[in-house]
Amino acid sequence: MVKRFLSAEASEIVAMSASELKQSIKASEGRIILSENVAPREPYIAECTNAEMARAFGADLILLNGLDVFEPVVAGLGECHGAIVERLHHLTGRPIGVNLEPVDSTADMMNETLIISRGRQAHLETLQEIERLGFDFVCLTGNPGTGVTNAAIIETVRLAKQHFSGLIIAGKMHAAGVDEPVADLKVVEALIDAGADVILAPSIGSVPGFQAVELTEMVKTAHRQGALVMTAIGTSQESSEPETIRYMAIQNKICGVDIQHIGDAGYGGLAPVENIFTMSKAIRGQRHTLAMIGRSINR
Repeated sequence: MVKRFLSAEASEIVAMSASELKQSIKASEGRIILSENVAPREPYIAECTNAEMARAFGADLILLNGLDVFEPVVAGLGECHGAIVERLHHLTGRPIGVNLEPVDSTADMMNETLIISRGRQAHLETLQEIERLGFDFVCLTGNPGTGVTNAAIIETVRLAKQHFSGLIIAGKMHAAGVDEPVADLKVVEALIDAGADVILAPSIGSVPGFQAVELTEMVKTAHRQGALVMTAIGTSQESSEPETIRYMAIQNKICGVDIQHIGDAGYGGLAPVENIFTMSKAIRGQRHTLAMIGRSINR
């Protein structure tokens, strides 16, 4: 039987398969934090990567944003000869994931479309490349203005299920510039049917009009079908006052989510480290917070 994430050593965590990681997260009962950071941007502190900094303040999963997987650059990591995941495993002892964006050229946009490189978009070649690079999970979602639709995400989940062996997180944290509902139960069911392991939803208090009752129903629907749910603070509120982060984190936990994401809108493309720490203490208390940040990655 897999050990719960909160109790696992770094060597056990990075050795987990996708199914083991999913079960380990589930067994941690809503006390897991994912920190997103902008991979190529100069890091918050020049002497180390944002991934190391996030881990030091309580992050359990590290998500790289803005990474062109054909020409991967992680600022502060140095020359890795393509072994970026292996190197980040060594430095953080944590699962490493990457954002890929299922851009829909037919999307009904609310604003000007942001054009991103092919190495950041979700398609067969990028999915094959992240498999080769050894990423532990992929997040199929959209950055602001990129024209990612729910329909495109659903289709990409099906493709990812065939070509990527890691954990698949899928859904929207905000509109991504598209004039459509960010999340609803039909989308949740379609994502699960396509093969998503974790459903991505907006955090309470992030997207206007998205209420706790809607998130709770999404969680119940996902859990009934064996999927997990991750809420995301992807609306730049990750740089709000700690009191705001604390409120959002507790409300999300009340709704039953399994993972809580905190975004990258801070100095150096990382959430303020005190907000990562605040989220950690809010959803799991000082004991587990200190255990996670204090336990050596050499164990």
